[in-house]
Amino acid sequence: MLHFDRDRFLRIQSHALCIAEQARPLMRRLLADGVERLFFMGTGGVQLLTLPAIEIAQRLSTFPVSAQFPAQVVLDPPAGLDSRALVVLPSLSGTTRESVELLAVLKARGVRSFSLTGHQDTPLGRGAEYNFSNFAEDDTSCESFYLQTLIIVLALLAERGEFDGLDAVLRELGQLPQALVEAKQAFEPDAARLAAEIRDERYHIFTGAGSVWPQAHYYGMCILEEMQWIRTRPVHAADFFHGTLELIEPGVSVFVFKGEDRLRPLCERVENFVRRYTERVHVLDSAAAALPGISPQLRELLSPIVLATQLERLSAHLAVLRKHPLTTRRYYKRVEY
Repeated sequence: MLHFDRDRFLRIQSHALCIAEQARPLMRRLLADGVERLFFMGTGGVQLLTLPAIEIAQRLSTFPVSAQFPAQVVLDPPAGLDSRALVVLPSLSGTTRESVELLAVLKARGVRSFSLTGHQDTPLGRGAEYNFSNFAEDDTSCESFYLQTLIIVLALLAERGEFDGLDAVLRELGQLPQALVEAKQAFEPDAARLAAEIRDERYHIFTGAGSVWPQAHYYGMCILEEMQWIRTRPVHAADFFHGTLELIEPGVSVFVFKGEDRLRPLCERVENFVRRYTERVHVLDSAAAALPGISPQLRELLSPIVLATQLERLSAHLAVLRKHPLTTRRYYKRVEY
């Protein structure tokens, strides 16, 4: 596979699963100590990677679990941001400016914090009350953060008696890193073909629903816009027919992400519509990945991880064909803002 280190990938994703050793005892202790709500507060794309786990919590539990933007919280903290709250702070670098500023606010308000970082010896790694560090880089961080936040939420629900079979899920997840490698290998020819097909496109519409909507948003914003300088329009499939449909005409590129949860019909509705009016429709369906050893029940929770691991292959080929390395930036961490 192009620019892919199998052993490195397996090491990173396998270690992401090790958060389970910390998450369930921590949830048990915090619940016993009076924690009554959970916030995920990430800056930029990493916040999107927490949304599938939040959606699971909101579907299965009455325990308040939500997302907030750190930069906004610093200026206008939400109700309930107090000693009975736990805030999860994901940051690959552990140095994200907005998140570091937020951590100071949390400490001043007596809020408990749990940072998820790529390096422990960083402001967020050292400064949070609890920390889990898993080295990763941009090409491996999506799967890592999806897994970490999924396990945190499932551990919370298990401790509340709202999710059975956590141990069984964790055993299955142990097979996932290798299954993802196989999914990458299977998708490699499609990634190369799709990269060649879209290399000169300057605009794409991305859509999805349910657990894969955050990945649609993330790929458009963080990969194509930030790393390739290509304009995108991410729109939730539920909103597609309330504005964006009028942009569809011959030649418009549309990416439809399809997962395996109960909101899949929203994506199929968009797919059926756009195929009538543009020939440039690209469908990525997590159900097409084999994932040996993973049960149908767990697959429903893993759809965004599958699409993320396949799309990394598309990114690798795009960067080469467009002669635009994924590390090239004009402004991000280059100028003051």
